[in-house]
Amino acid sequence: MTTPTREDERFMAAALRLARRNLGQTSTNPSVACIIVKDGTIVGRAVTAPGGRPHAETQALADAGENARGATAYVTLEPCSHHGKTPPCAEALIASGVARVVISILDPDERVAGRGVVMLRDAGIGVDIGAFHRDGERVLEAYLMRQRMKRPHVTLKLAVSRDGMIGRTGEGQVRITGALSRAQVQMLRAETDAILVGVGTASADDPELTVRLPGLEGRSPIRIVLDRRLDLPVRSKLVRSAREVPVIAVADARLDEDAASRRAALETAGVEVLEADNISDLLTALASRGISSLLVEGGARAAGAFLNAGLVDRILLFTGSFTIGRDGIRSPFDRESIPAGFSLRRTARYGDDIFEEYERDI
Repeated sequence: MTTPTREDERFMAAALRLARRNLGQTSTNPSVACIIVKDGTIVGRAVTAPGGRPHAETQALADAGENARGATAYVTLEPCSHHGKTPPCAEALIASGVARVVISILDPDERVAGRGVVMLRDAGIGVDIGAFHRDGERVLEAYLMRQRMKRPHVTLKLAVSRDGMIGRTGEGQVRITGALSRAQVQMLRAETDAILVGVGTASADDPELTVRLPGLEGRSPIRIVLDRRLDLPVRSKLVRSAREVPVIAVADARLDEDAASRRAALETAGVEVLEADNISDLLTALASRGISSLLVEGGARAAGAFLNAGLVDRILLFTGSFTIGRDGIRSPFDRESIPAGFSLRRTARYGDDIFEEYERDI
């Protein structure tokens, strides 16, 4: 690691802000940003394109043109060094004539893992590593989790009433939080690869689980339903929109014969059926498909399943200002009973609601 200068920190901070722009939109590739700086001025910038290509470095170099020669490139993740569907970004940086490359974090992908740095240094380019390293790890935490642990990074989101309820029996969806909190959740969905609920929530609330903020509708994540017996109604909003936004129903690996017709109906409607016996197997399967981030939105049983498996990395708790009272559905936890092993990282007020962010202790 190299001690970064103030200028390095300033431009890397800008690159990390840019990298957040396409979180959840770059398929199997991470959302990486590259900024080209010459004589203290940004002459080129880019973030990994939706779908994962082109990569940030090649776009930023094209934006900079001849100004890239002798410039410094700030890249949030080590440039790739292997030939895939596109040539290595390290080669593009070398060909451009940049004099220096500043990298926030190294890429744990075994096809890279320091090789990009070696290529750059062998070409006579100065390389400094570690500018805003902790922030880089945070922005790329989902990709890093998939590379290192072979599973997605899991965020559990719960909206809880003041008396610790997540809904009311027999009433379907109950609004617990205000408009500001709901807008924050929409933004969270837009930055996430996949969103998950249990079949009880999917049946009772009939949600779409899409992004509804104007201009961001195209950023809706893959929708996943924990559905052991494949009871998801064919007329539900999820199933009816499965050809527009993908839906995966997660069933037991050993389905009974009665489930065959339900499976056929769901698959005919465009729903993918994925068999998995437990949460760990499910996450492994999702990672193999390039899903790096998973948002678990409900309900109580799904939340409990992930917590009991020890596979939640972050908890986002929105506490509303009113009580549900009689016939309320108890949340698996509330502000007074956060699961052991999590520490409070951030709090905020969204109107009358209290927001708290907890992370698993390392």
